[in-house]
Amino acid sequence: MNESHSASYAAAGVNIEAGYEGVRLMRKHVERTMIPGVVSDIGGFGGLFAPDLAGMIEPVLVSGTDGVGTKQRIAQLLDKHDTVGIDCVAMCVNDIICCGAKPLFFLDYIAIGKNEAEKVATLVSGVAEGCCQAGCALIGGETAEHPGVMAPDDYDLAGFSVGLVDKPRIIDHNTMRPGDVILALPSSGIHSNGYSLVRKVFDVEHADLGVYSDELGMTLGEALLTPTKIYVKPVLRCMEAVTVKGVSHITGGGFFENIPRCLPEGLGARIRLDAVKTPPIFTMLQSAGSIPQRDMFNTFNMGVGMTVVVSPEDADAAIAALDCGAYVIGEIEKSEERVVLC
Repeated sequence: MNESHSASYAAAGVNIEAGYEGVRLMRKHVERTMIPGVVSDIGGFGGLFAPDLAGMIEPVLVSGTDGVGTKQRIAQLLDKHDTVGIDCVAMCVNDIICCGAKPLFFLDYIAIGKNEAEKVATLVSGVAEGCCQAGCALIGGETAEHPGVMAPDDYDLAGFSVGLVDKPRIIDHNTMRPGDVILALPSSGIHSNGYSLVRKVFDVEHADLGVYSDELGMTLGEALLTPTKIYVKPVLRCMEAVTVKGVSHITGGGFFENIPRCLPEGLGARIRLDAVKTPPIFTMLQSAGSIPQRDMFNTFNMGVGMTVVVSPEDADAAIAALDCGAYVIGEIEKSEERVVLC
């Protein structure tokens, strides 16, 4: 039994006993993520991980950090907290995989107005699920109670991941050539970007998020809370099958900000609009908010969570290896215009 307690701290609004109970409750979720290389247990001052470097020529660590953003307000309104942790992991590991690195471990940070042990454990259950989907370990984290700064029901969830890639296997964008094919990896919906605009358009503070929508095939709340898809395993499979020349995670900034991040100077991406498979949530959002098409593609993923660039002769093999419903949406061309929608 932990004998640490402070009546004075509790009077200030911080319940350290709830923190200990949260750690106890989350332990079963953390244990699901254990993979070879984990050295430490949760509760220490640092998370320890011993990577397997066998066969590597020049190991390179790759890190990524992010949060869930204002999507977590949807979780708070619906009182459903077991999925935003998946979003948190996804936003980090999907960035790491863009250079070809395999995520090794993850740590989370939860700032909360009032530490409710079961709510915190539920948040961590989502983080653990995301780690399982990414094949990495949850080796630590932190929960901070912020009374007087945050409302009791408010929280903010963020985290970071560290991955590993052998330097000769880092994806080389300079191998890209005009005529290379751009593959779309379907998203599960809005993912975790643009929710300030989403919340404004749908007026989520006053809307009935539990009403079923025939257009969506679910309630609006369910559509808005659908977790971000994690692309680590598909991209790693693709890298084993073919030479991958570029990967972009389509997050905030949409097509116009993210696709150019993997393009060498002098090359652009020509995207065929009639090829993009856009889920109905985006059509509903655009219509309800009278949002111009370019703004949609400059804010949201529009159904494309990630793009992968390969040689045209490798396209079929890449699609088969990805095994996630990937399809061709465009090609690389010689151009000073970085993204063209046509």
